[in-house]
Amino acid sequence: MSNRTRKFIGTILILTFVMAYALVVMALAQPVLKDAGKLTQLLFYVFAGFAWVLPVMPLISWMERKQK
Repeated sequence: MSNRTRKFIGTILILTFVMAYALVVMALAQPVLKDAGKLTQLLFYVFAGFAWVLPVMPLISWMERKQK
């Protein structure tokens, strides 16, 4: 598979994952953070904002792999 094709597929997968991840986090945040304080909300959103990176790293690594 060419590098260009691999990057195109990876980009589509990353965008799809991030959109689904954002929807899930928003759906979880509604009932969980309803009565939480401002600091708890801030920590939740900071953690959730960075947590999507870990599952995406293998995909980015695959996208950057050199063609054999």
